[in-house]
Parts: sequence; C-alpha cells; structure tokens
Amino acid sequence: MSSPSPESVPPAPGSDGASASSSPHRPGFWILTLGALGVVYGDVGTSPLYAFKQALIAAGPHSGPEGIFGVLSLIVWTLTIIITLKTVFILLRADNEGEGGTLSLVALAQKAGGKWRIIAIFLGMIGAGLFFGDAVLTPAVSVLSALEGLTVLIPSAQPVVLPLAILILAGLFFAQSRGTAKVAKLFGPIMFVWFAVLGLMGLVRIFAHPEVIQALNPMWGLKLLMEGEGRTLAILGAVFLAATGAEALYADLGHFGRAPIRAAWLGFAFPALALNYLGQGALVIADPAAAANPFFSLFPGWLLPFGLILATLATIIASQAVITGAFSYASQAVRMGLLPRLRILHTSEDHAGQIYMPHVNAIMFVLVVALVLSFRSSSSLAGAYGVAVAGEMVLTALLAGLVAWRVWKWPLVAGAALMAPFLLVDVAFLTANLRKLGEGGYAPLLVAAGVFFTMQSWRLGAQAVAAKSRKNEIPIDALLRSLKVKAPHRVAGAAVFLTSEPATAPMALMHTLKHFRALHEQVAILTISTAPTPRVPDSQRARLEVIDEEMGFYHLTLEFGYMETPNVPRALLLERKHGWKPDIMQTSFFLSRRSLRVMEKGTLPRWRARAYAFMSENASDASTYFKLPADRVVEVGAQIQL
Repeated sequence: MSSPSPESVPPAPGSDGASASSSPHRPGFWILTLGALGVVYGDVGTSPLYAFKQALIAAGPHSGPEGIFGVLSLIVWTLTIIITLKTVFILLRADNEGEGGTLSLVALAQKAGGKWRIIAIFLGMIGAGLFFGDAVLTPAVSVLSALEGLTVLIPSAQPVVLPLAILILAGLFFAQSRGTAKVAKLFGPIMFVWFAVLGLMGLVRIFAHPEVIQALNPMWGLKLLMEGEGRTLAILGAVFLAATGAEALYADLGHFGRAPIRAAWLGFAFPALALNYLGQGALVIADPAAAANPFFSLFPGWLLPFGLILATLATIIASQAVITGAFSYASQAVRMGLLPRLRILHTSEDHAGQIYMPHVNAIMFVLVVALVLSFRSSSSLAGAYGVAVAGEMVLTALLAGLVAWRVWKWPLVAGAALMAPFLLVDVAFLTANLRKLGEGGYAPLLVAAGVFFTMQSWRLGAQAVAAKSRKNEIPIDALLRSLKVKAPHRVAGAAVFLTSEPATAPMALMHTLKHFRALHEQVAILTISTAPTPRVPDSQRARLEVIDEEMGFYHLTLEFGYMETPNVPRALLLERKHGWKPDIMQTSFFLSRRSLRVMEKGTLPRWRARAYAFMSENASDASTYFKLPADRVVEVGAQIQL
C-alpha cells in the first residue's frame, strides 16, 4: 500500500538495497531489521485496531463461535497469501536495481518499449493515484481508531476524540518541515514493543481459550464465505483491512534490503499479528460484548492506559511512514516526467532520502482533516478503506507480470502460472471492496482520479509544448554552418544551454544570438535525462561529445536516477575529469522560460491546456530544481500557444 521513506535507517551498504545485508551475520543486519519493523510494518501493524472488529460487523448474524473461526481463518490466510507468499517471497525479487514499488516497476516495464511503454506509464499513473488515495486515508483511520480506545477507558470521552485526532494530525503534518530524523530513530524500538505487546496480549487470551487455534484451518474461512447469505463480499472487504500496508514491503526494498524485510515479517511481525487476531477472537467467544472494541478489550483495566498510549504512538508512526512515502512517490513522479517540478527541501545533511515537499504536505493535510471531519469515526472510514489498496495490488501484479514477460523474457505461460493465482485473489478483494463505494469508497477514488488527471494533463501538455517548440527550432548543424559564414562576437567564458532536444538549437541560444549578437567562447548544449534505474553511478553520470571543436560547441548529457535529486554543478565538477574544464562559478547557465497562452481551438482541449498552464506557472523554477548557482542563471522567455 504505502511507500514510506525511512528517515532513521540508512540504505544497506552495497550496490543495491536488495542484495546488501542479505545475511543475518552481516554487520547492520539486525539494525535494518529493527528499522523495517518501525517503517515498513507501521500500517499493517496497526490493522488489529479495526480489522477484526469490522470483519465481525460484516459477518453479522454469523458472529457466533463458528463465524468467529471463519473470520479469523480468512484474516490469517489473507496475511499468508497476500503478504507472505506474494509480496515477501515473490515481489521482493522483482526489483529494479534494488528498488521496489509501483513506480520502480513502471520504470522497469518501460524498457519493453513500444506500446508496452505507454501501457506501463498508464498503469503507473493509475497506481500512483491509488497510492495517494490510500495515503490520505491511513493517517485518518489509524489515529481515529487509536483514540477511540479512550471511550473504553472513559466512556464519556467520545466528544473529545475528534478534536484530539485533528490536533495530533495537525502537529504531525506541521512537524514535517523540521525533519523527523531524531524522532524516527525511535520508530523501530517503539514498533518492536508494539508487536511484542500485540503478541503477548493475544497469547494470554489464547491460553484461556485454546480452542480458537482451530481457526487456522482454512476450511472455516471457506465455510463462512459459502454460507454468507449475501454477506460474502462485505466479509471479504472487511477482512482485507488486515492486509493494508502490504505494498510498503515492496516499496521499501531499496531502503532496507530483501533479507531484513523478510526477517522482520516472518520472525516477528507476522507471528505477533496472528497471535493478536486469534486472541481477539478468543476474547469475543468468551465475552460477546467485547466485540464493540475487541482490541482494547484485550487489555486488563490497569494496563489499558499504557495500551492506549502505545496504540497512539504506533498510529502516529504508521501515519509518518505514509507521509514520507508520499514525498518519495511524488519526487519520483517528478523525475519521471509525470508531475511538474515541485519544491523539494532536504531536511538532513547526512541522508539524501530525507525530504520535505511543502505542496504535497499541505494538500495531504487538508484532505486528511476533511476525511476526519466528514466520516467522524474509524468505523465509517473503514468503509472508504481498502478500495485504493486493492486496486493498487491488482496493478502491481499486472506490472510484475508485464515485466517478467516483456523485459525478463519469461515465457508467457510461466509468468501467468506464477502471478495469475495471486491476481485472482487481488481481483476478488477489489471486487469485494468496490461494494464500499456508497459507504465512502468513493473518497480515495476521487483523490486517485485527481492525481491521474494531474499527471495525464502534465504529460500531454509537456508533449504538446515540446512539439510546438520543435517547429521553431533549427538543427544545431544548420546553426553552426550559419555561424561560420557570419561569426558572432565571442566573449570569454563558457555558457551552458539547457534543452530536452539536443539535436536542435535551444530557444535560449537563438534569442541570445538574436538580441546580443554575441556568444561565449565555449558553448555546451546540456541535456538532463532520467534513467530507468533508481541511481546512476558517478562514473556513468556524464557524457561529453564534441559537436564542433573549432567553434567550441559541445553536447553534454547528465543522467540521474529516478530516485536521485539532480545537482548539475556537482555533476559538472565530476565531468572536469573527462574534458569539461570551465570554472562552474564563471559559467553562465541559460534557461528557456515559456509563457503559455491558451487558445480557443488549440492543440489540447481548453480545460486540459488551462490545467497544464496553471501547473507550469506554479512549478518550481528550473534553476532551484537543478541546484544551479542563482547568480549565474539567465532566463530567456518566449510565448507558446496551446
């Protein structure tokens, strides 16, 4: 589901996160495993707060002992199939140079080329939209479900739950600009205690009523579904809440590595969750009144305040992981050309992955608060929860199948045999969750639709602008021939002209010649590209080609991974070893700034052109985004009609 970007644990040493720290005997392995508990499993680890309760409500009249066995069986086997088998043992192997997640799969799938590249981008935009739809739900439902435990301790506290939830969420979002590295160091230890308490509280109830162990038999779950009397889809939709957070395992592959994530799940998180769910079931069998809030009813009265505080901390951690994951997702989308340049602030000098995106943070905060005020309880929000997660899981399975078939060249039959069973399970859960549309499931889909519209408008608008620009540009070879015939005045120093079309003369270069009739002694046509890999080694960062040595023209290409922050001056300093000698602080950078004019009958529909123009006007400027020295940048404007 979510794609958190951990802030306390550095990436595993080695060429990529998946291969590093692959053995428990490697230094740092257990630190990474503890970190994975705090970041990767924050969301799925807080599911016991509401998943079993909602599944019992969905089961309705079947909530007797046999119905409880059925619900527990479905939850345990859902965790086994979706997280353990599909994600931990299969998807974690589908890495893009150590990185996982939907957008990593998209980058990998684009290598298939042709129509498959377009299909991959389309699926990726839908998947990104669904992720953000889910990301605004997670903080709302998690924090509300934890604070509702107050009503178990103090029944009259119901009126303060909503204001307190908004206060905690406000503090969480406003703290993002300060960075969370210090607090994040506590994520792993706190979640370790959380999972230990989950398992212990469940185990105590299991000892009291050991007959609940028979719920591990999958036949109880199948029986409940077959005898559901029209409640089958409702039951599946509620049971699915236990698996929300499964995508985080895959998305954080590069941060922690395959082995630590597996160890944290198989050795600690999964057993603790299974024990807790079984313990909740045992409690409700013994005391049906506990079904009103089975999780907090596990705690004896004297321990309930501790459980409430710990649950609140765990939900804050889960929410923090989703927020930082949204920053990571958005920054990747920007570099893949799916979103306009957004302001990215680095909150740590030591870890490049610690970023803060003000626009993303503000939008998420407004949406989360709107959801809390609209739905007002975790039970109501649970109706909205699950649709986006299930949809993203289906898309991930489709993209993984596409990569296996078109990129890794697996036989179609082999790929289908591996992924089809899991895809069928995902589709079944998606179908079950679609029935929640009228109960609030429309909320994450509206967010997803908004994100998809934004990405598609930016992508199509950028293509239209590039096509318009090409019509007014001339080939660089033709320009050089004309300059040799009528040479302009040459001034000392070097000039770098940024362009996405290296074969043609950049607009800024043409305007410089037209208005100043002068040119620097050395001219570099700079193209910045995003590689379909997470990172690019410094040794492969830059490529320098001589266009015309006599005229001092060069073509310079800088390539950055889709998870890297482009830093042009630093990359140019590295290129000095390969022949680019000018002093960076004596080099002028020329940028083309396009002013867009929306026409009545333009290239794009007017509504989409207006959307693109608005995003373009509010995008972060290129000089800041590429870390160019502010006093060395010259911007040249031109008007383009859309």
